[in-house]
Amino acid sequence: MDTKKLFSKWAIALLLFGFGITSNANNLQISGTAVSGSNISFNVSWDNSWNASLAPSNWDAVWIFVKYQDCATRQWYHAAIATTGNSTASPLQVDLVSDAKGVFLRRSAVGGGNIPSTAVTLALNIPAGTYNYKVYGVEMVHIPQGDFQVGDGTSVATYNSITINAAAQSSGLSTATLGGSSAAVPATFPMGYNAFYSMKYEMTQEQYVEFLNTLTYDQQKERTGIDPISAAGTGAFTTGGAYRNGIEILTPGNNNTLPAVFVCDATNNSVNDTNDGQNVAMNWISWADLTAYLDWAALRPMTEMEFEKICRGPLPRVAGEYPWGTTDFNSYHSGLVTNPLQANETITTVVNGRNIYSNSAVIAGTNYGPSRVGIFATGSTGRASSGASYYGVMEMSGNVWERVVNTSNASGVAFTGALGDGTLTLLGDADVANWPNPATAIGAGSRGNGYYNTNANASRTSDRTSISSAPSSRTYTVGGRGVR
Repeated sequence: MDTKKLFSKWAIALLLFGFGITSNANNLQISGTAVSGSNISFNVSWDNSWNASLAPSNWDAVWIFVKYQDCATRQWYHAAIATTGNSTASPLQVDLVSDAKGVFLRRSAVGGGNIPSTAVTLALNIPAGTYNYKVYGVEMVHIPQGDFQVGDGTSVATYNSITINAAAQSSGLSTATLGGSSAAVPATFPMGYNAFYSMKYEMTQEQYVEFLNTLTYDQQKERTGIDPISAAGTGAFTTGGAYRNGIEILTPGNNNTLPAVFVCDATNNSVNDTNDGQNVAMNWISWADLTAYLDWAALRPMTEMEFEKICRGPLPRVAGEYPWGTTDFNSYHSGLVTNPLQANETITTVVNGRNIYSNSAVIAGTNYGPSRVGIFATGSTGRASSGASYYGVMEMSGNVWERVVNTSNASGVAFTGALGDGTLTLLGDADVANWPNPATAIGAGSRGNGYYNTNANASRTSDRTSISSAPSSRTYTVGGRGVR
């Protein structure tokens, strides 16, 4: 786990979050930070970056956003990024976004390889005051605008075998055209034709800990399974690291006002060690938990049509295919990993169609769970052997279920793709218009399968077995990711 430091503005420094999943994935590091006036400067680096001019003709990026804490009230807020005064050096460029909630850092020219430590300066547009700061980075993949196919003619409840193009996105789709027992989909629904970014990996436990540690006491209580006043060592979702979820309390909250401090401790020993599961996919989260994180990070949920775009890209459909583009299916579970719970947790056997999945009832036991995000990707693996989607997004099948906005009912198709604004309700819920309700989850569903299920076919790109199933309760095989 990366070293983290917290300073006040007077001391001119920041608490930074680095993803840090080693060269097996992309080893995002943010360091060397300083504050001068309204400017934040830091260095960023990550491995295995790309900007491809040939298929898949896309690039990876890092979504950077900043939170600041009022030293008087201890409340955290989301910083706006100014339209001028932002800079970086080669090989990177800074891409601003219209809502000013963060920036994308990406390669400025065609190329690939590791990004060396590169200086970045961002200008913040926040009120005058004395603050603590945190800078966050989330690895993303650009999904280009373009036609793609949905449905495969084989999978359960699959869409009709049609193409989503500019006409479909601008005019909407009828129930008869789309099929799959779907509602009519209006033009305002993000079908996947337009360009967007997807998180490269499922949300990790370290990312969720960083989220929890900026919430109020009442918000933490809603976003975990415990009261923040619980004793140090109390698991936030499980006991003793069960189901490979090691999030626990380090410092209890106080008087129902002072929030707790959470850490990763999957080994029930000293906290935040290198084998405490920081880079294991986050599980045990509900639709409310996922959408709260996405709103807080100024992201949004993906739709199930975007799910198929991310997996298949512009390639022709293959009946019964999985997100890696073939019908190969070789499943593994967390009991087979080497370097368990570490940043280099891996499975050494290399075959096509690798994924974290089992239908054995044994795997439903508390000793098993999700694995490290990006576990199958190395410098020598291809799409099928790493389990990657067409665009290079990892674990769209297996590990943990992906929660998505569905097209099955009026609540789902009312979704317009509005982005999170970095703030939550007083009780820690997302509050973005037209997102499926956090409490009921009506309009949300699940795609892609988890590490344990009795139905392997649910792992297929076009399978919609659980598309109307996004239980409001927490489930040990469910996690998620966001898009923007």
